[in-house]
Amino acid sequence: MDINDKLLKPYDPKETEGRIYKKWEDSGFFNPDVCVKKGVTKPDAEVFNIVLPPPNVTGILHMGSALMLVIEDILIRQARMAGKRTLWLPGTDSAAIATQSKVEKDIQKKEGKSRYDLGREELLKRIDVFVEESKTTILAQMRAAGASLDWSRYAYTMDEKRYNAVMEAFVRMYNAGLIYRGNRIVIWDPKGQTTISDDEIVYKEEKTKFYYLKYGPFTIGTTRPETKFGDKYVVMHPDDKRYKEYEDGQKIDLEWINGPITATIVKDDKMDMEFGSGVMTITPAHSVVDFEMAERHKLDYEQIIDLKGILLPVAGEFAGQHIKKAREAIIEKLQKKGLVEKIDENYVHNIATAERTDGIVEPQIMLQWFIDVDKKFKIPYSEIPGIATGTETTLKEIMRRAVDSGDVKITPNNFENVYYNWINNLRPWCISRQIWFGHRIPVWYKGSEIYCDKEAPKESGPSSSAGKWEQDPDVLDTWFSSALWTFSTLGWPDNTVDLKMYHPTSVLETGYDIIFFWVARMILASGFLLGQVPFKNVYLHGLVRDGQGRKISKSLGNNIDPMEMAAKYGMDAVRMSLIVGTSMGADSRISEDKIKAYKHFSNKLWNITRFVTSSQKDDDERVAPKASTRDTEILAEFNKLIAEITACMDRGQFHLAAETLYAYVWHTFADKIIEESKEILAGDATADAGVRESRRQLLMHILETSLKLLHPFMPFVTEELWGIIEPNEQMLMVQKWPTQR
Repeated sequence: MDINDKLLKPYDPKETEGRIYKKWEDSGFFNPDVCVKKGVTKPDAEVFNIVLPPPNVTGILHMGSALMLVIEDILIRQARMAGKRTLWLPGTDSAAIATQSKVEKDIQKKEGKSRYDLGREELLKRIDVFVEESKTTILAQMRAAGASLDWSRYAYTMDEKRYNAVMEAFVRMYNAGLIYRGNRIVIWDPKGQTTISDDEIVYKEEKTKFYYLKYGPFTIGTTRPETKFGDKYVVMHPDDKRYKEYEDGQKIDLEWINGPITATIVKDDKMDMEFGSGVMTITPAHSVVDFEMAERHKLDYEQIIDLKGILLPVAGEFAGQHIKKAREAIIEKLQKKGLVEKIDENYVHNIATAERTDGIVEPQIMLQWFIDVDKKFKIPYSEIPGIATGTETTLKEIMRRAVDSGDVKITPNNFENVYYNWINNLRPWCISRQIWFGHRIPVWYKGSEIYCDKEAPKESGPSSSAGKWEQDPDVLDTWFSSALWTFSTLGWPDNTVDLKMYHPTSVLETGYDIIFFWVARMILASGFLLGQVPFKNVYLHGLVRDGQGRKISKSLGNNIDPMEMAAKYGMDAVRMSLIVGTSMGADSRISEDKIKAYKHFSNKLWNITRFVTSSQKDDDERVAPKASTRDTEILAEFNKLIAEITACMDRGQFHLAAETLYAYVWHTFADKIIEESKEILAGDATADAGVRESRRQLLMHILETSLKLLHPFMPFVTEELWGIIEPNEQMLMVQKWPTQR
């Protein structure tokens, strides 16, 4: 065989990757229906499918999202090569709060206008334009990462089909009594003027003052004296011997910020006796923990701070002041009263801020929409073991039973305890947001009447007497639409063809940091609406850190852009650097030096191929191969490698598979087998033509099989090399996964 001209040139990722991806996409093989039609997959083949966790439609690929894409692409490519009917369904998320916030900031900066100046309809038009302009970036980057997604099934959380699914889900849950409107504690962003979810909170370390205050005979500690105007309950553990003289419900009179008050003793066994003095006052209207305590003991509460962070009339002389400005003045007054015991000037703690606005969040009791996870209902249909159709259950029990039964397996399994702990402490889920972009709540009001359906109610009678129905202005939490993702993307509730074929999905692969926010809520939604689990396996990856093990952040200036690294070293090098050293559920490290090292591996693979193809001479073409003892040993070792790699892939140990392949190709195949082959192929006296032919065939077998094994990890360079050495064969991406020879 003559040396291919392409192999005489160094490998160039820039010239190769875009061309190879277009070749894949044009082939149609990302679509499982095409694979069946073209005969590369059997019609009755085992189904393997993943629904892509949708990235922000206006976002960009970072190392964390790149890791997710690479792991899922490895799973998909290996399953496709193993002959399974393989679907990887792509999509993007509206990320409503983030997207609206970005557009509003741009409008304010360029036009000096707020959303209220524009009005709801105009703002939504502006957001739609922005989304369409921005989404091309993330979609292009996903392609650049080599993600073999079935683009014909692309979904967007705000497209017509998904919007319909969200409305259908809300109405069904509302009619079942699981969605209700009520007053509960929520996380409020005073700067963004909306409720937010737990995952939209960023905790920032802050050095502040810690105040020790005299509260009657007790000492209480706080960093926020401005919340203490309404404190009239003092809590202690019932077994705390220091306070055994006090009884639950006992009243005590004491001097407080604005004069004398009567406080009530509350004994609560959840109180931490070891923290501080073992006594605290509670502010139920502005603390989630305090609110829950007040709920347990049926205590009343009073709002102290309004939705803009301003003190209310209960603060007396401080009413109308912003909490930040009022703090020092409140302490000064307490000092004059002799109620400040001491002040720690160097107290360090984490303060909760809103991710999108950077504002300090303020828990508030508000009228909002919630999902009740503890309410009992009769499940209309169920495939979840332990919860039969027609039995009475709760959403919390659905979430628990899905994992208890083994229907959903979480890997690594130590995260199961984390999952159960979160479910056991789960509160009603606030699903309403005070923004304009998103799935608008399908509820209308007219006086005291309430109407819930996918479409607005029809007016009846003269408008002057009947009045007009007004739709709820709020939109749904983005996590609500994301909870439907495994089945809304497959056509639910209208199209059942894909749903029957591909649901439940095979794997959910995501970061361990959103096991609560997304994984559990997907199980909740799928369990209620379909009576199924949404996926059979949950594969959790960790955070990507820098080379020193630090969290990647703007403040540290240690961000490594995967697209920039791919431009310098090739996407295959980025992919390998993300996988090697990344065990399941554990954080990993990335650095430019690490990426550069795998660029050298791509070059090594290129050079190996050049040598092997150049060794395929025509002079012994008709000579029967004659395997030596050494050839037999090499083949036996290689067969063991195939079995080992396949076992690692089946266990989800991709890092071990990648490391083992790297070591074999570089240090065994290149450094040992090829080096010793040079003398044999040169035709020395000890090797006859049959032995040379056997070694040539063995080298080609190892090369081609190694390309197949490496393809899920390094798809671009392996596909390019396969096309060079096997130009008449089907593309590498649909070749059969290797078995022992």
